[in-house]
Order: sequence, then C-alpha cells, then structure tokens
Amino acid sequence: MMVDNKQIFTPVIKTERLVLRQWCEDDLEPFAKLNADPRVMEWFPSTLSRLESDDLAKRISPKLQEQGWGLWAVSIPDISSFIGFIGLAVPTFNAHFTPAVEVGWRLAYEYWGKGYATEGALAALKYGYEALNLKEIVSFTTVANQRSRHVMEKIGMHHDPKGDFDHPKLPKDHLLKKHVLYRMNHNEWRVL
Repeated sequence: MMVDNKQIFTPVIKTERLVLRQWCEDDLEPFAKLNADPRVMEWFPSTLSRLESDDLAKRISPKLQEQGWGLWAVSIPDISSFIGFIGLAVPTFNAHFTPAVEVGWRLAYEYWGKGYATEGALAALKYGYEALNLKEIVSFTTVANQRSRHVMEKIGMHHDPKGDFDHPKLPKDHLLKKHVLYRMNHNEWRVL
C-alpha cells in the first residue's frame, strides 16, 4: 500500500492458521466493514466511517514499512484474504506506562471465538521479544471488555491493577474512560 521510498523489510509472519502481512489496497473495503460493525467496535467510542477507516489503514501501513513491525493485516490462507489486524504498536498518548509497545488486535466478528486473536497475538509477542528484543510488552482495554481481557490472559499477560488508568483521549465522564493494563516482560515470555 501507500508509502514513498522509505521502505524496509516487513516480515510476513506465518502461524499454524494465519498469515500476518503488509497491508494492501484490497484490505480497505473489508477493514471498513469491520470498523462499521457495532459488535466489533463495542469497546471503542464509536464505529468508523469509510473515510475514517481508510485513514486509519493509511496510518498503520507506513508504520510497518518504516519500522519493519506494527499492526499486520491478517489473512487465513484459502479461507479469507483479510480478517483484521494483529500486532505491535506504540500508544499515541501519554500515560504512566508510556513510552511502551502494546500488543493489540481487531478482527471481523465472524472470526471471533476461534482462537485467531490468541494465535496471532502470540506470534506478535514472539516477534517482539525474539526479533526486536523488547523488554516489556503491554496491552490494555476498557474494564468491561472481557473478551480482550481473556485473550490477554491466554497469551500469558498479567493484569497490573496498580497500572489501571483513565484513557487520556476520552472525555472525563465517558463510559469507556477507565482502562485495565496488562503486562508481560521478556523473562515471563521465556518461561511460556
């Protein structure tokens, strides 16, 4: 997709069932559909318009190309060319735990409950710890998002109650303002 000559190698990560890869133009339409689905966006402030979704994709893709890591587009060979994204990102806000690298995911509703988020997140953690030699990776979500919290626990992260925070990009009285912080350090990864 969409960057100038500042391109470096972006790895393709293959798991048992998934391919984590660079974004392409064909991903924009299914990404917009995913971002317009209220079930997928339940724990975000709102769904995204097509323009907002395209803008998000166009911010994600260059990060992969510039850094060699980021939020990879996810495919299931022979089933679907795009089911969402999984990967690593640097939070774009200031908090007591930033700067940091987070692991995150957003998958189309029809691919929930099949272990894809867990499988892809484990691959992203492996890349973060083994290829990038990161010391710690975090993840966070709103308090009530039990599905994402369950994935965080399944991939070996632990809830740090002292790290819970109010998301600085949300208004003071917003229902989703309170977030939980999960952590994993390099030593914890090695014993998994």
